[in-house]
Amino acid sequence: MKKLLIVGMMILTDIITINMKNENKISNPLLTEWKTVHQTPPFNEVKHEHFVPAIDQLLAEAKTEVDGVINNSEAPTFNNTIRALEVSGKKLSRATTILFNLNSAETDDTIQSIAREVSPKLSAYRNYVSLDEKLFQRVKAVYSQKGQLKLNPEDLKLLDDSYKGFVRSGANLEGAAKARFAEINTELSKLSLKFGENVLAETNSYQLMVTDKKDLSGLPEGEIEAAAQLAKGKKRDGWMFNLQGPSYNAFMRFADNRKLREEIYKAYSSKGYHQNSNNNEEIVKEIVNLRLERAKLLGYPNHAAFVLEERMAESTAKVNAFLEQLHEASRPGALQDLADVKAFATSNGFKDQLERWDWSYWSEKLKNERYGFDEQAVKPYFKLENVIGGVFELANRLYGITFQENRAIQVYHTDVKAYEVYDKDGSFLSVLYLDFFPREGKRGGAWMTEYRSQSKLDGRNVRPIVSIVANFTKPTDTKPSLLTFNEVSIFLHEFGHGLHGIFANTVYEGMSGTSVYRDFVELPSQIMENWAIEKDFLDIFASNYQTGEKIPSELVQKLIKSKNFLAGAQSERQLSFGMNDMAWHSITEPVTGSVVEFEKIALIPTDLFPPMEGSCLSTSFSHIFSGGYAAGYYGYKWAQVLDADAFSLFKTKGIFDTATAESFRKNILEKGGTAHPMVLYKAFRGQEPSITPLLEREGLLKKVKD
Repeated sequence: MKKLLIVGMMILTDIITINMKNENKISNPLLTEWKTVHQTPPFNEVKHEHFVPAIDQLLAEAKTEVDGVINNSEAPTFNNTIRALEVSGKKLSRATTILFNLNSAETDDTIQSIAREVSPKLSAYRNYVSLDEKLFQRVKAVYSQKGQLKLNPEDLKLLDDSYKGFVRSGANLEGAAKARFAEINTELSKLSLKFGENVLAETNSYQLMVTDKKDLSGLPEGEIEAAAQLAKGKKRDGWMFNLQGPSYNAFMRFADNRKLREEIYKAYSSKGYHQNSNNNEEIVKEIVNLRLERAKLLGYPNHAAFVLEERMAESTAKVNAFLEQLHEASRPGALQDLADVKAFATSNGFKDQLERWDWSYWSEKLKNERYGFDEQAVKPYFKLENVIGGVFELANRLYGITFQENRAIQVYHTDVKAYEVYDKDGSFLSVLYLDFFPREGKRGGAWMTEYRSQSKLDGRNVRPIVSIVANFTKPTDTKPSLLTFNEVSIFLHEFGHGLHGIFANTVYEGMSGTSVYRDFVELPSQIMENWAIEKDFLDIFASNYQTGEKIPSELVQKLIKSKNFLAGAQSERQLSFGMNDMAWHSITEPVTGSVVEFEKIALIPTDLFPPMEGSCLSTSFSHIFSGGYAAGYYGYKWAQVLDADAFSLFKTKGIFDTATAESFRKNILEKGGTAHPMVLYKAFRGQEPSITPLLEREGLLKKVKD
């Protein structure tokens, strides 16, 4: 009887254990089907402790799916190999997308730790797929038959991309080289994460506290109130300024206290360069050296050559020639800009040498005098809610789409709003999240991302879940969020990326929306910025938040005239980023020396000031060291050529011309990466892009050498 009782207890214990395991599996929302609105992420239910067990399980499931392709006894075909690989791992991608998006927009120490823990596992999985010899032979067998397969254009593109992807991921490597390739990928994933964490930590650690009101001289009332609110949030007395965009930029442009401008400028320009645990100097060198080693394993002279093979620009020679052409056009204007600002400062009693921390301050005052344009004068017309409405209305006039806020859709922070997007025929297009205000858990800058990409497999059109994230001016106790003109432009920019995702209409997720060449992806975003200075567009929404008065025509004219203010200097600044990026990724031997000395050589051609002790661009250059723009930052200027040329058609046909917009949607926004970007662009424009509209727009045309 006792033995039976013990056995019974053992059985009961096993049943309880099994039930607990099943309950844990069921209760983990990352492992279940989402019953939410439009199957959006159940943010209210996802907890930190869900990520690691879910990702571990989904990694095993994804590996099983891939193993099914590898061990398929049937002869390799497009469907059982290429298509099967394309659809594998989707549940894993769903979970990791949430994790890494939160790590950018709403992170904390625990999420960062989780990201560090799972990143090597994900790299190992990617290596397992891309370096498996048997799997590559199946892909290669299908690729060798592509001329006889009679595939449609998208299937053929998927086949080409799949084969190239394997080759570029080391599938042709053998033995020690293949093992080393896998090690490099794993190490790079860790280093990129650590780089971004260090930049965020440096941003959050700095606070400029002002306790004497006279040190606020020059700052507009709204900026002073925002600084008081920042201090209050930290339970401090006085006024606080930090390195997040709205606070930092306002202080640099308006604060009369030169010593404090110098302090905050040096803090901003030395992120990741202090001798502390957040120092990124060695990480920069490790990243570029590992990228070089990986490129050489694949037979390329450097990382830039490897990257640019799959870009519109095609080669380092073309990129460098492009940057140099714009540099030659920009330099004379930049030097004149510098002379003008210096002369203006001197004429207004400034007796010291103009330094980097003086540039924004005196430039702002010169712009006000030259054009009568004070950016503070336009902010009352750019209440955030009105700007959102105006941008939505622009999309409606161009494309016929509508936006409806749905508070039943769960969000990851109270600042975030969720909208349903509907096409002109009433059909559902997308969910759009908007997340606009800075906080300590959010990295700086602005970006568009997705929680689900569009795909159209087996006759079912899975619509995307798009998110736009930014760091705009927050509302205060007495004022709503009033945007600067620059913030309005940033919103339009990211909204353009959003439209690229919203309108995606491809079969395969890997080709949809923004899954295009990096030097093409900025066209849909940058073209939207052109509307920011169009009076007919501004009249839709730009009314004074207190009086309701529309933005006056004379103020818009001042805005337009000031648009190209310091165009030469601004162009040189953007080119400096691109040149620095290309320098780091054009190395053919490992970098062993000083990061600052290396970048100094790259920056000399475009710099308007002597090098500054204690500053370093590269140690906080997240775009290329923790983002996806390595050997691709030039793409912003490249895409400016495209967007200026493309918008010139709207200017000819009308800025709300629905036929032109429809063509842009059908030939660019819907197509994603289903064809070469130049093919898509010519389908829209009828010709290859010309650099002339960009140079005309920026007043630089006369500077270009014949």
